[in-house]
Amino acid sequence: MKIRILVSFCILTIASVVIFAQTFPVRGRVMLKKADGTTVPVADALVEPYRTDISKGKLPSAKTDKKGYFSFAGLPLGQTFALVVSAPGIKPEVYPNVKAGMEDITITVFEGDGKRLTEEEVRQSLQKALPPTPTQPSLTEEQKKQLAEEEKKRQEIEAKNKKIEETNALIRKALQEGIDALNAKNYDLAIAKFDEGINADPEYAGSAPVLLNNKAVALNNRAIAKYNSISKERNQAVRAEALAAVKNDLLNAATSAERAFQILSNATASSPELQKNYDRQKYLALSNRLEAYSLLFITKSDDTKVNEAIKALADYELVETDKTQLKKARIRLADAFRLAGNSEAAVPIYKKVLEEYPDDFDTMAGLGLCLFNLGVINQNKAQMQEGLDIMQKFADTAPDTHPLKQEVKAAVDYLKNEEKLTPQKVRSTTRKKS
Repeated sequence: MKIRILVSFCILTIASVVIFAQTFPVRGRVMLKKADGTTVPVADALVEPYRTDISKGKLPSAKTDKKGYFSFAGLPLGQTFALVVSAPGIKPEVYPNVKAGMEDITITVFEGDGKRLTEEEVRQSLQKALPPTPTQPSLTEEQKKQLAEEEKKRQEIEAKNKKIEETNALIRKALQEGIDALNAKNYDLAIAKFDEGINADPEYAGSAPVLLNNKAVALNNRAIAKYNSISKERNQAVRAEALAAVKNDLLNAATSAERAFQILSNATASSPELQKNYDRQKYLALSNRLEAYSLLFITKSDDTKVNEAIKALADYELVETDKTQLKKARIRLADAFRLAGNSEAAVPIYKKVLEEYPDDFDTMAGLGLCLFNLGVINQNKAQMQEGLDIMQKFADTAPDTHPLKQEVKAAVDYLKNEEKLTPQKVRSTTRKKS
């Protein structure tokens, strides 16, 4: 039997780690100096902190209150800023050399057109050194102590970030090499590479599920290759050893897929796009797990996992939105049960498909043969009759090229000639749409 498998890849972006530095507040007031020399506070003015110790960048802005006061809860120590003030009716003002801990700043502005400067204009103004340079108050002993601690933490952070970068590079390399090996059908190498990436950060939702899903695909494919390699093997000891390896790979594939699903189920996405990637990987995990259980029965390497397989199908049904794919998955598992000799488990799945697709040849053949098998085993005429009715419809309508045509025909002849049953016409009924 030729077994096909769909291999899907979805590589998530590995997220960077955000480190928060030690901060101190910055507070001040914006005052408007009018033409007559009087000053009044400026309400609702926009105050933007631009980094000036580097060539670009700014922090979140603040606004003044009714009395002209503004406040930043915390600016990082060791960084220098220029505060840029803009508001309707005033000229924009650039106030440079602001550092964490400055809490008594007064920025004087003048009447103007209310323009808001771009970052380029701000930096051009700073280069001309037009604004006055304020005096930075000296730090308290407590602030100096905290600054020293911050420097120590900064070194620790740099070391940690370096390790993270090295880990991420290892994961990306292992994932790509694993995918290349998988595409080349070098399943041993692919599995080893995926394990290498998984072990680098086993619980990280940004990489572990992708690696686990690809590992599951590689394990499923290796099991198929091993199973196909013994199709003509007559040595029972060799066959038994190979089937044990097939079973081990398929159970490991199911476990890998389950682990990928659990990691993502416990993860919180930081953006809609990341959630979309998480959902895609969860879908692949459920699909890979179902495939592993189906293959256990198709290869007859383990026919004891009936409940697990049914649960895998039920979980997959919750996420599969493509009706055609859902139909294929249901028929595949039902066929797997039938081929393993478990007609009882196959019948409910076939019937579920037949409710929506009453003229589907694969479903009619599979269901009819299962009912025929159960009827003969149980000496149940009702099951035999139900199977005969469905198989007769199949025999009358399916093309002669269908792979089950001759098997169904033989079953129909047996029921007619040996059991003396007469086929009844099957009414084609579809499930009502809600």
